[in-house]
Amino acid sequence: MRLVFAGTPEVAVPALDALLASDRHEVVAVVTRPDAPAGRGRKLVASPVAQRAEEAGIEVLKPAKPSDPDFVARLTELAPDCCPVVAYGALLRPGTLEIPVHGWVNLHFSLLPAWRGAAPVQHAVLAGDEVTGASTFLIEQGLDSGPVYGVITEEIRPSDTSGELLTRLSHSGARLLAATMDGIEDGSLYAVPQPAEGVTLAPKISVEDARIEWNHPALRIDRVVRGCAPAPGAWTEFRGERLKVTGPVKLLPDTAELAPGEVAMVGKNSVRVGTGSHDIELGEVRPQGKKEMRAADWARGARLEAGERFGA
Repeated sequence: MRLVFAGTPEVAVPALDALLASDRHEVVAVVTRPDAPAGRGRKLVASPVAQRAEEAGIEVLKPAKPSDPDFVARLTELAPDCCPVVAYGALLRPGTLEIPVHGWVNLHFSLLPAWRGAAPVQHAVLAGDEVTGASTFLIEQGLDSGPVYGVITEEIRPSDTSGELLTRLSHSGARLLAATMDGIEDGSLYAVPQPAEGVTLAPKISVEDARIEWNHPALRIDRVVRGCAPAPGAWTEFRGERLKVTGPVKLLPDTAELAPGEVAMVGKNSVRVGTGSHDIELGEVRPQGKKEMRAADWARGARLEAGERFGA
């Protein structure tokens, strides 16, 4: 099939690579978000998908909106059989959806209808799910509500951050998307409507969502730290400044010596914090305006005083 691939971030690159490697399909163009400022100099930088497409010598389309007349005209000229999508990041309108013969097929990182929305992996970790996965579905106007072509499952490990889990899903999902294109081409695969039951929503995680509430149970705090890594990053406040908790936390179920939010240095290398259930041990932190460091190194530099607490 003639394919026009739509995607933007690094997580979409494995799927593009899988389709480029296929001997059954031809990727004739890529659609991605416009260049965006990045780095200290805030220079405009092409998206990871755009960079990969340029390396492969593929035409790159960067419409400000996918409804732009020039983009719609060019897509019509390209005459794609199907448009596979991975984290493109823009809303597709009916006129654009109707151009490819087999529509736009999205790779979504959840077991639909669970976790529809922008942050399915983060919400799966935050919720304490033990299993997640990826789904390919036909895009329609509803939020991730289209009929499903295929799914794969993935275990969520107790130590998984959202970033680690998403990396694994990007590779297994890439194989799923390629297989979905094969099935659509040879007519062996049909999209099945999603069940009405089991719908959950996964809106984008905000900075406020990533604030650690120290009166919550330790298990919940562990999920916030892992679910918000690497972005936006779990955080708290200490002496009026923001402190990110970036590394894994160790649960200490037999220790409840500190009040919620109370932080203390125990020995030479252990920084412990009280929670609503039992104490935890911090791994790595990033003070405001500084680089990530071991929690013990931060604590020695801060010269913790007895009874000090995290939080506003």
